[in-house]
Formats: sequence, structure tokens, C-alpha cells
Amino acid sequence: MQLRLIVLGCALAIASSACTTNPNSEATPLTEQYASEQDRILGVLASQQAAWNAGNIDGFMEGYWPSPDLRFGSGGSVTKGWQDTRDRYKTNYSDRSLMGSLSFDELYVTVLSDDAAVVHGAWALERATDQPSGLFTLVFRKFDGEWKIVSDTTTSAD
Repeated sequence: MQLRLIVLGCALAIASSACTTNPNSEATPLTEQYASEQDRILGVLASQQAAWNAGNIDGFMEGYWPSPDLRFGSGGSVTKGWQDTRDRYKTNYSDRSLMGSLSFDELYVTVLSDDAAVVHGAWALERATDQPSGLFTLVFRKFDGEWKIVSDTTTSAD
């Protein structure tokens, strides 16, 4: 059975990952269990956002699965592995001005099972010279009680 939890129109703030689930869904003990998992997943994204906005790519990378099997797709290419993904970020965002200020919005969390979830959302960077933005799909898996991104497909609106 798949249980779907949705976060509607929720901007992820650094200080809070508090968002409401779909008001049309019925609350049951099972949905409450998955709501807790949803909060933990949103916490990973809040931590990533905070690290990015502090100029800390290594901290941002803590949300990703530290494995050579990590998949990161963006800009028409796929990067495999945690280290190569980190190196890509370090190359593309080599200084604080290129990093800008990151925000997430329109987060839709689908908890598939006790150890798997998908998040769809929108991202935006606020920089002095431009405001790039786009969409993402993240596949999360839970390892030793911690949610990690195992696959990231990010697109740009530009």
C-alpha cells in the first residue's frame, strides 16, 4: 500500500520545517507515522538549505547518500557518486556569490514505505546578478534510521 502525504504551497524556511499536510486527507495512526517521516525528510531539506545559505557545500552534501551509487542528474548529464557530485557542486559554485541564497517551495512529499520516499519541489537562487530557478525530484531512502537522497534530478527554468 502506498500512502501519499503532500505538503502544499509550503516555503521551506531555515528556522522551521513546519508545514501542513493535505487538509483533505484523513488522519489515521498510519498517516501519523508517515507524517513523522515526512517531517524528518523536510528536516533534511531544511538542513541542506541552511548549509547552502551559510556557504557550506560540505554541509549541504550531508543530505546525500555517501555512496558511489548516488545519482545526480542536471544540465543534461548524470553524475554518479557522492564524491563526484560534491566536486560538481564545488566547481559550479566555486565562490559565495555564485551560491547565492537558496530557497525551496512547492514541496510534495510521497512516503512510499518505511524506508523510501519521493520529494518533488521547486528551487530558486537569489543572487546579485540573476535569480535562477527550477524543479527537482528527489528519491530518499532510509539508512540506519537516517533519510538520505539517493537520486536527485534537478532541472532549470532557464
